[in-house]
Amino acid sequence: MIYEPETVKGFQDILPPESQKRTAVRAVIEKKFQNYGFVPIETPTIEYEELMRTNSLESEDDAISDRFRLKDRGGRNLSIRYEFTFQLAKLIKLNPNLKMPFKRYQIGSVFRDEPTGTERFREFTQCDVDVIGDLSIESDAEILAITTDLLKELNINFNVEVNNRKLLNAIINSLQIENGIAVIRELDKIDKIGEDTVKINLRKYADANQIISLFKLMQKDLNFFKDNLFEGADEIFKLEEFGKAYGFKIKFNPWLARGLSYYTGNIFEVKNEKQTIAGGGRYDKSVGRFMNREIPAVGISFGLDRISAKAKIEIIKTKVALISINQDKETIKFAQKLRMQNISCVTNFEKIGKALEYADSYGIPYAIFIGKDEISKKKYKLRDMKSGEESLLTEKSLISKLIKI
Repeated sequence: MIYEPETVKGFQDILPPESQKRTAVRAVIEKKFQNYGFVPIETPTIEYEELMRTNSLESEDDAISDRFRLKDRGGRNLSIRYEFTFQLAKLIKLNPNLKMPFKRYQIGSVFRDEPTGTERFREFTQCDVDVIGDLSIESDAEILAITTDLLKELNINFNVEVNNRKLLNAIINSLQIENGIAVIRELDKIDKIGEDTVKINLRKYADANQIISLFKLMQKDLNFFKDNLFEGADEIFKLEEFGKAYGFKIKFNPWLARGLSYYTGNIFEVKNEKQTIAGGGRYDKSVGRFMNREIPAVGISFGLDRISAKAKIEIIKTKVALISINQDKETIKFAQKLRMQNISCVTNFEKIGKALEYADSYGIPYAIFIGKDEISKKKYKLRDMKSGEESLLTEKSLISKLIKI
């Protein structure tokens, strides 16, 4: 039986021009991270299974349970990373001399063995930015400032919704409802399954009067919770004030829960229309778990796939195709001159018609013809691939023009 190659379900091949757009978007993201003083790190794709597991099966999140599991030749239980955040606890434990606050970012592939769908893959490129070792709300604001800055540069419309886990816990505790984590997980589903279904699901954890009171409380504005001294409300107000200094606005959303159990303070989602494109928050009890102490941390994460799909940005393309007219060595030499000037180019030694067709197929905007006459006269014909217009330029003028493009 002859094998017919195919891509594994939930994985994807990414080709031009999409791959070029992703590269351009990633460059903007990294530049913004670095502009705020964050440094890149890299972590292993595979870790020991024990690192990924939570201490309690009751609090294990869907993302954790969807991890890929495997064994090596030595019989050791391993897993493929499903996100980056859990690896920070190991990183801090093994590198105790890291100066705090540690401001890091990471971009790379993560994997989840979960159902696939439109824009939902089992491998995706995740972008994380975090501050470790700073308890202040200023760090929360800085994380959102980076995110809003890069979304503006990518011309993506967005709004920032904020809630606080302390506030959610205070609301639930005020009604004497037990199993707060389970209740929060149900509230987190309200946009997906609707209010009526959430109320039905909550009957497992609360009686009818408690559920009615809970939904009434959730309709109150932030001032109500602050005036009545609900824990966490003041942290949202502080975040709002720092947001003004950075130039971004937040919107209080009492229903925002974010199902992951490790959040401890402010939580946030950034949305484009109704779709979440970034999410994160404060998780002060996770990073220090192997050191038996709390280490404050806050961060945000977003998928490169989703951000790239929504970005309106000029794609980084090869600027020019050098077409040899029986002058292959001279064409190579000229190409090297252009590359020394950081002018991206390709060489082509086919017949002119095929060479132009190739340049057009990859969206290369210009072509230069290099023949015997061009070399002897030291003037080169530059063709605009879109308009078809041609101009004869000296080497110096040609390089100057291409640098400006």
